[in-house]
Amino acid sequence: MAKYIVLPMVSMAMGVCESAFGGQFAERYCKQAGFHCINIKSGDSWQKLFPDEKHRDVVKRVNRMNTRLRKGMRIAVPNNLPYTDRMDIAPFPQLINPPGRKLVVVDPKVLAWGAYNRQGELVHWGPASGGKNYCRDVRRGCRTVRGTYSFYHKRGAGCRSSKYPLRRGGAPMPYCMFFYKGYALHGSPVVPGYHASHGCVRLFNNDAKWLNTEFIDLPSYKRRGTKIIINNY
Repeated sequence: MAKYIVLPMVSMAMGVCESAFGGQFAERYCKQAGFHCINIKSGDSWQKLFPDEKHRDVVKRVNRMNTRLRKGMRIAVPNNLPYTDRMDIAPFPQLINPPGRKLVVVDPKVLAWGAYNRQGELVHWGPASGGKNYCRDVRRGCRTVRGTYSFYHKRGAGCRSSKYPLRRGGAPMPYCMFFYKGYALHGSPVVPGYHASHGCVRLFNNDAKWLNTEFIDLPSYKRRGTKIIINNY
């Protein structure tokens, strides 16, 4: 019999403590069984180190980053990479109590999001970079609001910010999906393995496109919008 896991409901209060991920997420895996870490040398790139696209995708998901590799970085790699699927390394339970409607969970503690169908089966997951602790340009904390919401609006590849950069806007937010006021999930080429945004949740571009076009429902007279839970930092 399948074992169901109940996802905890989360508080609506904003957190104020320092993010636990100021450095590379890889360090969490370096001493874990089943993984090893490699030091990046001058001239190394994702393409050079992992020419197979599937392998490259798995390693990027392990490290929660898609940014350019730099000399001195350490990245984690599954020991059995040729036989590792992205779902094998998911930081979420494969099965939860059936939520009754589609559900997206964002967990800032593990820098990841997961998508569950109505039956409570994990169908996809990926890295996420939420709001950072403090944004100098706006002189305040920028953490992503936490709580339980529903998606209410989304746009396609041409979505752009109306606010950032300050005084002019226009920052690309491809496949944006809004769930509370100006907070949204969206694609980005800068998902760096730590929290780095003004409050939105950055995803890999291909993940944002999948969520936007294949998974997330907006509210209509027949249904509620897809549910989203943002967990505590």
